[in-house]
Amino acid sequence: MEKRRLGRLEHESSVLIYGAAALGDVPQDVADRSIQEALDGGINHFDVAADYGEAESRLGAWMPQIRDRVFLATKTGHRDRESAWQQINDSLRRLQTDRVDLLQLHAIGDLGELDAATRPDGALSAAIRAQEAGLIGAIGITGHGDQAPATHLEALRRHPFATVLTPLNPVLWRNASYRGDYEALVDEVQRQDVGLMTIKTVSRRNWPEGAEHSHGTWYEPYSDQVRITAAVSWILSHHEVTGIPTAGDVSLLGMLIHAEQHRTSLAAAEEQLESDIEYSSPFIAMPI
Repeated sequence: MEKRRLGRLEHESSVLIYGAAALGDVPQDVADRSIQEALDGGINHFDVAADYGEAESRLGAWMPQIRDRVFLATKTGHRDRESAWQQINDSLRRLQTDRVDLLQLHAIGDLGELDAATRPDGALSAAIRAQEAGLIGAIGITGHGDQAPATHLEALRRHPFATVLTPLNPVLWRNASYRGDYEALVDEVQRQDVGLMTIKTVSRRNWPEGAEHSHGTWYEPYSDQVRITAAVSWILSHHEVTGIPTAGDVSLLGMLIHAEQHRTSLAAAEEQLESDIEYSSPFIAMPI
């Protein structure tokens, strides 16, 4: 699997990052098979969060045997210093490790959330304390929604975050306003040598009202190999992107690994995705 430098952290991360949200509500035996599949596929960067159900505990069962082989990232979704500090320590316990490589401020998708996390007694101060104590290696930021790239640009003006995880896919790119915000973020990311990761690679649309949810993702994902390959190929043609977390459903992992290994041209990828008249932003109706 291709590896790309994670900004100034210098880690050579696999371009597919294991999105451990997929482990949130699966039993340990299912998690075990999925984690092994990721390792066998060449994934060396694992991304989890305290808010992902049982995911940290499922992944933590593997840490005694693989911790020195993987880049490990988790997230805090709290906004105030004390509760974020407690959550960071709880995450370390569940992950069965004394240190993670990256702690990300989770779901910072608008200026209100950013203001809450970066105020003097906000979650950022807890992350800095954890970094100074050696509990985390670096601090990053993540977020969903149409405002995420602009919000993350403002975040980089307030603090030298080492990584950013922001949404990108072809349907978002077609929106001129969104594309402009994303390109402005890329300029600052490159100026500061930040590791840029992107989410929503295989999102197709919001679930139609009343539709049965065939996957554990909050959006309807692509689930056919041709379009998953197109979506992965399109994102990885953006060389500013260091990696993409895999979708939050264990059943999609194998197709994502196959897609990375059998990429198509940018033109072929765009043609495949443009032919889907239902392809739309997942942020039209985000879950509360």
